[in-house]
Amino acid sequence: MTRNRIILVTAGIMLSLFLASMESTVVATAMPTIVGQLGGLEHYSWVFSAYMLTSTTTVPLYGKLSDLYGRRKLYVLAMALFLMGCIASGQATTMTQLILARGLQGVGAGGIMPLAFILIGEIFSLEQRARMQGLFSGVWGVSSIVGPLLGGFLVDQLSWRWVFYVNIIPGLLAAGLVAFAWRDQIHSHARPVVDYAGAALLTGSVVSLLLGLMNETSSSVILVVTAIALFIALLWVESRATDPILPLHLFRERLFAVSITHGVLTGWAMFGSISFIPLFVQSVLGTSATQAGITIAPMLLGWVVASIIGTRLLLKVGYRRLAIIGTASLTVGAFFMSRVDANISQTLMMVFVTLMGIGMGFSIPPFLIAVQTTVERRYLGTATSTMQFSRSIGGTLGVSVMGAALSTRLAANLSASGLDPSLVAALLDPLPGSQAVIDQGARIAVANAINLVFVIAFVAAVLGLVTTFFSPRKELQEKVAENEPAVVSAD
Repeated sequence: MTRNRIILVTAGIMLSLFLASMESTVVATAMPTIVGQLGGLEHYSWVFSAYMLTSTTTVPLYGKLSDLYGRRKLYVLAMALFLMGCIASGQATTMTQLILARGLQGVGAGGIMPLAFILIGEIFSLEQRARMQGLFSGVWGVSSIVGPLLGGFLVDQLSWRWVFYVNIIPGLLAAGLVAFAWRDQIHSHARPVVDYAGAALLTGSVVSLLLGLMNETSSSVILVVTAIALFIALLWVESRATDPILPLHLFRERLFAVSITHGVLTGWAMFGSISFIPLFVQSVLGTSATQAGITIAPMLLGWVVASIIGTRLLLKVGYRRLAIIGTASLTVGAFFMSRVDANISQTLMMVFVTLMGIGMGFSIPPFLIAVQTTVERRYLGTATSTMQFSRSIGGTLGVSVMGAALSTRLAANLSASGLDPSLVAALLDPLPGSQAVIDQGARIAVANAINLVFVIAFVAAVLGLVTTFFSPRKELQEKVAENEPAVVSAD
């Protein structure tokens, strides 16, 4: 492609990354208010889970279809579905409508992020990706500051509905830039074969597992068993598929297998935590939505700064050292978060979440760049989307398990203390101008329940750190063609 086209596509990618970061921070900041107005606390994790469920299960399908049919059409389709979901979410009047709209939004989001990183991998070489990472991380930096503040401002001054409408203009602009400037590159002239059976089994197994984890009824065991059976069937089908949607042969490479496992565990710790921090800050510390947004902003800002620094050091110190340092920082931050209680200060929480963000910034990009460098170009889309899938499924599992743990612990705390559950709703959505003193017992009950969530995140972070030590000490080789590697960096 020409230089001008590359610039336009890069601008579109940057807008996509901006949208992705805004989505995680703006909605998380607004969620306590949304749930307080539309429904009970028992629906809190469902609003996140519906989005993460659909976005997670569609990631591998987008990656495979983009390998077969090109990136541009899939990117525009994904953005259109995402924006339709945004409009529907903003129009929701009941919790059920919001959950369904978030599901549609997730179907589109499942393509936006992986396709953005696939485009990066397609345009730039290893050295260029390491240099350009600073530019892309700068987008995360701006949105990590603007997102929480904008989310809090919209909720406090306008309406929570605007946290969804705010995506429309940048989304349309990003789709227009990529649709106009991108030219697909053909890596294979073979007849396209879509692994629909694998896609159906993968989706069914993930959906069954998540529904089983989120349900607290007798059917949950049946759903989990069904998920296991479907996953076994998936492995059998994929081992025989001509062009599998889940690239089992890539898992034989230790670097890829470790990267995927690391993605699941760190995604669990990070995205699970970020979903519940605003709830803790607003309900336990008694802050506004804007203050809740300010609390999580340092997490993403730390992620960005560490990503910029880390990618510039990547070719000098190696991906493995950076990944270990980063995951260790994530684990330390998660440990401190697991110790928070109703007496914690907001400033200390900001320090703890900053450590977690720094950890993600140092550990995620090195694994992504390493995999994109060593994988054959014809598998670039599949490998990149599978890595994105690993973090998404980790975050989805984290939110699901943590949401179930929160509901169970909170119900037990309220019952043991003889407290009315309506007091929790008052913590989330107090009456304007009300000077009534909210029962301190309710705050302690919520704090204790959310503390269990942070303990679960810490356990996931520790397992992620252990996994990182299994990453291979190897040279990174960019496979420009099959069986034709070029050495570009050493660890």
